Amino acid sequence: MPVAVVGASHRTAPIELRERFAYGRAELPRALAELSDGGAAEAVVLSTCNRTEVYLASGDGDPGIEQAVAALAERIGQDPAEASRFLYVHRDRQAVEHLFRVASGLDSMIPGEPQIQGQVREAYAAAREAAHASGPVVGPALNRLFQSALGVGGRVRSETGLGIGAASVSTAAVELAKKIFGSLRGRRALVLGAGEMSEVTLECLRSEGVDTAIVANRTWERARELAERLGGSAIRWENVAEALPQVDIVVCSTAAPHPVLTLKRFREALPQGPRRPLCILDIAIPRDVEPAVGDVRNVFLYNVDDLQQIVEDVLGRRRSELPRAEGIVKEGVEDYWAWYASLAVVPTIRALRDHGERLRQAEVERALRQLSHLSADDQQAIDALTKALTNKLLHAPTVRLREAAGNGRGTAAIDTARYLFHLEDESSDG
Repeated sequence: MPVAVVGASHRTAPIELRERFAYGRAELPRALAELSDGGAAEAVVLSTCNRTEVYLASGDGDPGIEQAVAALAERIGQDPAEASRFLYVHRDRQAVEHLFRVASGLDSMIPGEPQIQGQVREAYAAAREAAHASGPVVGPALNRLFQSALGVGGRVRSETGLGIGAASVSTAAVELAKKIFGSLRGRRALVLGAGEMSEVTLECLRSEGVDTAIVANRTWERARELAERLGGSAIRWENVAEALPQVDIVVCSTAAPHPVLTLKRFREALPQGPRRPLCILDIAIPRDVEPAVGDVRNVFLYNVDDLQQIVEDVLGRRRSELPRAEGIVKEGVEDYWAWYASLAVVPTIRALRDHGERLRQAEVERALRQLSHLSADDQQAIDALTKALTNKLLHAPTVRLREAAGNGRGTAAIDTARYLFHLEDESSDG
């Protein structure tokens, strides 16, 4: 049952492409169905600010890697060969290790950032909810893989200091604003969007002394709820232009598929440009702000790729925790791989036990025909005795087959068992 991951991240693709690779939640059922049609028995799509990844598994052969590459290539309008420059493909153990590092925050732009584990959990849940005519989208391999990844991520957070002083995209963006203004005390901020990233950002702004926080969202109720919960105020989406001249910081984190703050809209709000520095932090994928806005005088526009220097600062503080976190990931990979490898010997174990049971039943029937004078209780005792003997004889081979699978000798052990017990002609499914 091969497993694989095909993806693009901040390590392989610029933001201009990552925002086109990204899947919205509403797109996932169709995307998963198409992957299933392309040969993947199981599939999960993980799409965040900094990565879009397709996890795959199949019962036999290629799990649908070519289909996944083609689907991602189509999203950026390139042919698969050209798009492959921005993609990575990991198979089997390497794919397992990759997901465990992702879920632990080790592959994030900011190592240890807390949002990724929730995003992995949401991607897994979305795939489990999706239904397709050919069968379940998530089966045993990816179920176990994602459950294990979430467990490993939890261990990294609880057993290491990787999350101490946790920096996310939101908190790093606030740090960047502090580099421009110094202290944020007394500053006024406008937050576009009312999702998790907006909430975290607003919390950070308030903790840094921002005394006025304005929230705008296309759904008025969500903006109002977030503002009330965190001590800000809400405005309606159509009133954003009126608020722009009043603020020092704009944080953009919507789920819109296209820019919500265009140069035209910005010019309408500020025809002469801002009179004082205006820091715009666009932490959305796809981007919320047209790049041309950053060319306006007194505007300081930053996107997620501009956070790299802050990432380096965080790395310096957390570097000593990385070996412990990597060790936990390695343990998790070994545990998962031992289970995964054991799947290969299951058909042989089943065939071996079925073979033993058929022989036992045949011999018991032959013996009882000659011992017809025995009582029903005595005949049952003979049947129970032969079952116990068969189970004891097959116990050691069963254990050894599982052990061999776990330490990389599964193929040789399977071939040997099938030869010794004359199972070459047995059906693989028993």
